[in-house]
Amino acid sequence: MLDSLFISQFLILAGAHFLAVASPGPDLAVVVKQSIGYGKRNALITSIGIGCAILVHVGYSAVGIGILIKQSPMLFDLLKYLCAAYLAYIGYKSLTVKASQPEQFNQQVREDIQTGGSAFRLGFITNVLNPKATLFFLSIFSVIVSHQTPNLWLGAYAVYLSLATMAWFCFVSLVLSKARVRNKFLTMGHYFDWLMGVVLIGLAIKVAFSQL
Repeated sequence: MLDSLFISQFLILAGAHFLAVASPGPDLAVVVKQSIGYGKRNALITSIGIGCAILVHVGYSAVGIGILIKQSPMLFDLLKYLCAAYLAYIGYKSLTVKASQPEQFNQQVREDIQTGGSAFRLGFITNVLNPKATLFFLSIFSVIVSHQTPNLWLGAYAVYLSLATMAWFCFVSLVLSKARVRNKFLTMGHYFDWLMGVVLIGLAIKVAFSQL
């Protein structure tokens, strides 16, 4: 009986997670920027960073820190303002990219500019500070996952959520970094960077005004 209960929990969790991870937000914006601007390798590493950050959300939710965040508007505000500031910073850097002719836009050079560690940190920090992710896990652990859920199942949930998130954003990275798709964006050269800068700053404003 208990196993069937936890299997039901898992199925509901998996369905809710798919809807959440596939919806537009900071994580998706960053992966799009990485795929087009820095190539497949860096986009995949960023996707792995996002997936690893999921373990942080599961961890603090499992030990009850999530409840503390939910009960303290000050903590939630701190989290969302940090996220907004980080997204605005990334957006600002995109807006300050110097103009260049499309034919001078060298994808290999862009890949070499950003190290694997920087790509991983970008994904990890973006997701850890993402209040949308925080709200999702607060809801999951207050509505779906009960205090009776064994640690073994919690661990299984954590691994699944992390790997499923990685898989989704790796899929997005592979699609957007295909030569045919990427080249269409690359013909815009620096205009794509400027567009993503505007998108990221817009997301920063949206995050800053989000409510618990």
